[in-house]
Amino acid sequence: MEGKRLEVKSPMGDAISRIRFAPRSNNLLISSWDAVLRLYDVDASDIRLEVRSEGALIDCCFVDESAALSAGSDCCIRRYDLPSGKHETVGKHDDVVTSVEYSEETGQLISTGMDKKLILWDMHACRENGFIKMDSEVESLSLCDYYLMAAVGKCVNVYDLRNLTGPLQSMGSSMDFQICCVRSFSNRKGYIVGSIDGRVGVNFLERSCSSETGCVFLCHPRSKERKHHLVGINDIATHPCQNTFVTGDNEGYAIVWDAQSKKRSFEFPRHRDSVASLSYNHSGQKLAIASSYTYREANEMQHAPEIFVQEVDDLGRPFLE
Repeated sequence: MEGKRLEVKSPMGDAISRIRFAPRSNNLLISSWDAVLRLYDVDASDIRLEVRSEGALIDCCFVDESAALSAGSDCCIRRYDLPSGKHETVGKHDDVVTSVEYSEETGQLISTGMDKKLILWDMHACRENGFIKMDSEVESLSLCDYYLMAAVGKCVNVYDLRNLTGPLQSMGSSMDFQICCVRSFSNRKGYIVGSIDGRVGVNFLERSCSSETGCVFLCHPRSKERKHHLVGINDIATHPCQNTFVTGDNEGYAIVWDAQSKKRSFEFPRHRDSVASLSYNHSGQKLAIASSYTYREANEMQHAPEIFVQEVDDLGRPFLE
């Protein structure tokens, strides 16, 4: 029940940092610490693109079906023309670029880096549209219409991309430890966060919703010598059509959850390495799971990185054979 493993002609030479399905097709974008951006056609089981950069790739995202972006350890943000494979630098930080997103609503590129800057970019002019100097590094970004969620420490700052003067909200997540990832709901009403101690927080942008359904729960407790062993959550993927989401942790587990009941719907068999990244396709019928070391824990196994694509039902659960 692991799903179909992607056969890549030139296997990843280092850890997978991010995988993302395209907006309207089953093309899968893969960034890796081996400095190569890959585009894999899941339907045809074939690599469409492999482009090497000057530094490790920490993140990636689609602009549309024909263009993509990457965030590099060489401080550069690159834009790729996917049909031709040509690429150009469209922005640069003063330190490693850690996250990159593209807003369809505003046509802007958003990036964060180890220089503690959150920057909005005009890709066509290759210049900044504005930036915010943060108190500490942003761990994760997610978009929800015109709103941008940035995970900083134990909090999530919410910004309006139309007026980036400061956060509209700075919401404490009731987390005791640092937030690793933030992902918006497909219904665009709120977001989910995951922390390094295995907790998940469900939050809503409207305060009327927050008091009724917002919550925090322990997602990945494991028993070791009769004690709870907390496992950091590396990524969360929300189903594009249903009120479900899947979490991936540092012990190799991917678990599907019902967002309303906060109950476990399905647990995939354990993968050899950490679940580094997750992505549903546009219809929610395929779930890609990247099994890879992440450099977040000293005791991680370091097998060759793998990506599995699982056919799933309307609730994001795999079809049982």
